[in-house]
Amino acid sequence: MHIVCLDLEGVLFPEVWIAFAEKTRIEELRLTTRDISDYSVLMQHRIKVLREHNLKLTDIQDVISCMKPLEGAVDFLNTLREKTQVIILSDTFTQFAKPIMEMLGWPTIFCNELEIDHDGYVCGFKLRQEDGKKQAVRALKSLNYKVYASGDSYNDTTMLAEADRGFFFRPPEKIISEFPDFPVAREYDELLNLLKPYIS
Repeated sequence: MHIVCLDLEGVLFPEVWIAFAEKTRIEELRLTTRDISDYSVLMQHRIKVLREHNLKLTDIQDVISCMKPLEGAVDFLNTLREKTQVIILSDTFTQFAKPIMEMLGWPTIFCNELEIDHDGYVCGFKLRQEDGKKQAVRALKSLNYKVYASGDSYNDTTMLAEADRGFFFRPPEKIISEFPDFPVAREYDELLNLLKPYIS
């Protein structure tokens, strides 16, 4: 019995915050978990910048509605789901995830939730649990699944380490150098080939 856990942004879908930064031309919003390893610090920074620029949740959702999955992502996910169960483990939020999951064919996703004030501004966030990706993998292993995982950022490394086998997908060079033990795939075919011995 096996299962594959995938990060969302950077693996199947473009980085939402980068797309939003490009749309709004606010450079401070380009920072992601590829740049800042402490997720709480990153999110507090984002919330502060959003408020400074009078931007609301709906402004972000409008940008997401115009985005598309990474090229080849849907075919990759469909092929993978023919061979094994797949769960998306993401630090995104339920308020972002619904349209993205529709584009991807409604895979299962575990993610977090934003807190929105009565005026529609993002005022906080609720993590499903601390280090939720790692904890999800650990829980699946306790159910006697062999778990294989792939991600691209600092916030994926504990998930990859906890999995029976972890793989990077298109990570920045600095993350590769800091975590050299994880094999790297740069194309979906490569990632499928890395997973193949474990899910055949």
